[in-house]
Amino acid sequence: MPITVENNDKLPAFIADCHLGKLAKYLRMMGFDTLYFTQIDDNDLITLAIEQKRTILTRDSALSKRRNIPVLFLDSTETKAQLQAVFSRFRLKEHPAPFSRCIVCNTPLQAVEKSEVLHRVPEKVQRTFSHFEYCPSCGRVYWHGDHYRRMQQFLAHVLEDQNSGH
Repeated sequence: MPITVENNDKLPAFIADCHLGKLAKYLRMMGFDTLYFTQIDDNDLITLAIEQKRTILTRDSALSKRRNIPVLFLDSTETKAQLQAVFSRFRLKEHPAPFSRCIVCNTPLQAVEKSEVLHRVPEKVQRTFSHFEYCPSCGRVYWHGDHYRRMQQFLAHVLEDQNSGH
């Protein structure tokens, strides 16, 4: 069984089924504790959700009809609409903590000194950026470059639409 990731008990935690990889990435990007597996048996998914008090996010209508499990069925195939549905259902618009979790493994990120990651980032990044975050689980290093700005714009657009009721 997979290892649990630290969760803020005040906010919902999620586990996305194998059809929702992009959604899981964006929820992590927004700071929400979201597990995702490319392959997992439905029964294992349910067990994990119950044990770790997670809501299952799914596009599988049969899974969504199972009784006594915390589940949200998402009928849209568009990531933005899926995000908006999750935000609406769980009233998350006031709670994002963007870029506080690793988008690869879901672990909370830690600030790290530039000198500790110089050997792990491209030369241009070394010259251009001074603030870095590090994932203590998978070792991935993050900085606020062009990709970060594009993600910020996307997230702002999702939140803006959520505020306007779209």
